[in-house]
Amino acid sequence: MKGALSHLRVVDLSRVLAGPWASQILADMGADVIKIERPGSGDDTRGWGPPFLKDEAGNDTTEAAYYLGANRGKKSLTLNIAAPEAQEIIRHLVKDADVFIENYKVGDMARYGLSYQDLKQINPRIVYCSITGFGQTGPMAEIAGYDFIVQGLGGLMSITGERDDLPGGGPQKVGVAVADIMTGLYSTIAILAAIEHRHSSGEGQYIDMALLDVQVATIANMNMNYLCSGKVPGRQGNAHANIVPYQVFNAADGELILAVGNDTQFAKLCAVLGCPEIAGDERYAKNANRVRHRDALLPLLQQRLVTRSVAQWVEVLQPEGVPCGPVNSIAQTFANPQVIHRQMRVDLPHPLAGSVPSVANPIKFSGTPIQYGDAPPTLGQHSDQVLKEYVGLSDAEIEALKKKRVM
Repeated sequence: MKGALSHLRVVDLSRVLAGPWASQILADMGADVIKIERPGSGDDTRGWGPPFLKDEAGNDTTEAAYYLGANRGKKSLTLNIAAPEAQEIIRHLVKDADVFIENYKVGDMARYGLSYQDLKQINPRIVYCSITGFGQTGPMAEIAGYDFIVQGLGGLMSITGERDDLPGGGPQKVGVAVADIMTGLYSTIAILAAIEHRHSSGEGQYIDMALLDVQVATIANMNMNYLCSGKVPGRQGNAHANIVPYQVFNAADGELILAVGNDTQFAKLCAVLGCPEIAGDERYAKNANRVRHRDALLPLLQQRLVTRSVAQWVEVLQPEGVPCGPVNSIAQTFANPQVIHRQMRVDLPHPLAGSVPSVANPIKFSGTPIQYGDAPPTLGQHSDQVLKEYVGLSDAEIEALKKKRVM
């Protein structure tokens, strides 16, 4: 069975995370993705270790875990894009491509003759997605953008971390590069929308994606809290700005998350805790009042929750419809029966290690299921194949390119 996007070809000049995340999603859905990398070093993340993938003897390979997380299902072609011969190869690939993704600094693609204006002359149907830190326009357009900087600049760190008046208070970045990941997701959405528009118009288009734009957009309800009230939100630690109780509590043996989203759930929580009178108190019966009186309410709940283990509370609260759960390590997450049932780990054949573990795509299609074929490619693994099959070069021509350090 073919993937939903098996009719699409993607030329991918992106590296690190946002762009590769988008192209990996497209590859998971069946798209033919050609990843173009620098000769010798490749995608920056190939060296972002340890940890590195280990071979069957337990020795480190050249493949960093970071790189392996975002490049499944692609073909690796090494090209020095500063060389005219490499630029011509890329233009040849674009003739039959549907999507072009790049995350170079503003103006770089134009210097190489690979801008949207250049490539749409070759293929008017091309969907061209540029990903930068700050977009193609504006006073910061020329500045290189990084996820960590964008998390701070875009407001996320101002609402992430413990309150300043508590131990450990202060801004914190999120534990993964969420600005990059979300930009990859938004870029995928944009690419697919542009492909759909092309079905009716026959024309491709240019997509200008910026990490900062995405970070600002994904502050979501906290943005609206500010825009509607004029009050700048602060850090709440593990608490929620608009819902109480919705945070981490200490149980007898660890941390328990309660995510009580409505008044009925709160009444059920209090009944299980053995304090139904709290739910009947007008200070706490409605969420709006619980938010106003959180400092008085939370200690009342905490003194009861510390009397049992996390597992004991989950066992009695979940059947009553009270949302709750543990704070798992990543190891515990992959050992979770639900995660195992949903097959969120897949193992793929790998030329250097025998196999490589991978995290499954979370999308579950009924008609065009995700199919996992190729592991993340080694550097230049498919160079000869792509140049022969897609560009039509001979062995002698490929050898000449290698001697000139074009690839």
